[in-house]
Amino acid sequence: MTDVVIIGGGPGGYEAALVGAQLGGNVTLVERRGLGGSAVLTDVVPSKTLIATAEVMTSIRGAGNLGIHASGVTVDLGRVNERVLELALRQSADITSRLRGEGIRILDGTGRLDGTEAVVASTPDGEERLPADIILVATGARPRELPEARPDGERILNWTQMYSLRTLPERLIVVGSGVTGAEFASAYHALGVDVVLVSSRHQVLPGEDADAGRVLQQVFESSGMTILSRARAQAARRTGDGVVVTLSDGRTVEGSHVLVAVGAVPNTEELGLAEAGIALAPSGHITVDKVSRTSARGVYAAGDCTGVFALASVAAMQGRIAMWHALGDAVSPLDLRTVSANVFTAPEIATVGVGQAEVDARLVAARAVMLPLGSNARAKMQGLSDGFVKVFCLPTTGIIIGGVVVAPNAGELIHVLALAVASKITVDELAQAFTVYPSLSGSIAEAGRRLHGRDGETQTSI
Repeated sequence: MTDVVIIGGGPGGYEAALVGAQLGGNVTLVERRGLGGSAVLTDVVPSKTLIATAEVMTSIRGAGNLGIHASGVTVDLGRVNERVLELALRQSADITSRLRGEGIRILDGTGRLDGTEAVVASTPDGEERLPADIILVATGARPRELPEARPDGERILNWTQMYSLRTLPERLIVVGSGVTGAEFASAYHALGVDVVLVSSRHQVLPGEDADAGRVLQQVFESSGMTILSRARAQAARRTGDGVVVTLSDGRTVEGSHVLVAVGAVPNTEELGLAEAGIALAPSGHITVDKVSRTSARGVYAAGDCTGVFALASVAAMQGRIAMWHALGDAVSPLDLRTVSANVFTAPEIATVGVGQAEVDARLVAARAVMLPLGSNARAKMQGLSDGFVKVFCLPTTGIIIGGVVVAPNAGELIHVLALAVASKITVDELAQAFTVYPSLSGSIAEAGRRLHGRDGETQTSI
C-alpha cells in the first residue's frame, strides 16, 4: 500500500486525503489547529457567515423602497460572532468525521519534511517519523502584518481576530481595498458601522474587473462609506479607547478599531523544504506545476502556500489533482481559465475566464457586451439598480471565453457562464437555452443574443 502523508488540513489537504484514501493509499494527515484549516476556522466560512448576516440588514434597509417600513432592528455582534464560530467548529467537526470514516489517520500537530521520503510529525505525545511514498504540503497562508501596525487582538486587528469583537465598532478603519478589505468594509457598513476604507489605488478592488470596481466604489460612497483613495497606511497605534492610523503622506485617521487587510504570506517556514530540494519563489511560495508537483520527486503542494490562486476551490482542486497524478489515476492539469471567483460584497462581484484587462491589453481578441442590471425586469421588482452582466466571446466563432456578473447572489449566477466557458459553448447556444421570466439570469441570455453576429473586438452596451 502506498503511504501518503499530508501536512495541512485545509481544503487542499483534506480533499487530497479523501482522494488518496479512495485510490487505496494509506493516508496520514497532520494538522495543528483543526480540520478545515484557515478556510473553515478563520477565513472563508466565518467571513461569509458574517456577510450573510450583513445581507439581512442590507435587505431590511432597502425594504423602504418596496413599501415595507422596518424600524428598531439592532445588531447583537456578540451573538453574531458566537454563531460564526459555532458554524466554523461544526463544519470542522463534520470534515473530521468524514475523514475518519474513510480510514484516514489524523495527527494533531505540526509536520516537517525529513528529505523527500518521510515527514516528522510533532504532536503533544512527542515526535513521530512517518515514512512516505507521496508527500503533499498544504500549509496555507497567514495575514501579512505592517511593521508599525502589529495586531493586538483588541483594537488593531487582522481578519482572523475580527470574531472576538463583542460590540459593533464605533468607527472601523479598514486598511486595504482588496477582496478581504472590501468584504469586511461592506459587511460592517451594512451592520451600521461608520467605516473608513483606506485604499492605495484610485478605486477599490484593483485586482478585479475595473467596471465592477467602479460600481462597487459608487455604491460604497453613495451609502455613506468614507473611501480614502490613493492613500497608503504606514502605522497604527492605540490611543486609549481608540486607534490612530498614520498615512504615508502624514495625514492621520482616527477610529475605534482598525482592520489591517494587506494580503497574506505563505506558511512555508521551518518545513524542511529547502533541505528537501523544493524550489520557492522570492515571495516564499512553493513553486508547483499544473499537476501540483514541486521540484522534488514525490513531493506535491496545494493551496495558498503555492500562490497559484488564493481560493478554497482552487486549493481543493490542486489537492485532488496531486493525488490523482501521484496515484496513477486519470488527471487533467489545472486550468485557471475555467476558475470562477466571487467577491462577497454588496453587490457581489463574480468572474470567470478572460477578463476586461486582458482584452484591453490585446492579449486576447474578444467581443463583449455589458448589460446594466437596472434594465432587468426581476431586478426592477426587487429594487435593484447597481450592477451588470458582461460576457466575452471569440470574434469569429462566438465561443464564450469569460464573463463578469455584478449583482446580489452573483456567485450563484456565474455558474451559468462557468459552464459555458468550460464547455466552450457559443453565444448562440447560450441565448437559445430557456431562462425563467422574469429572472436575473435572463440578462445572461440577453447578452448572448446581443453578441449574435457582431463584428469588431469589443462591443459594449451600458
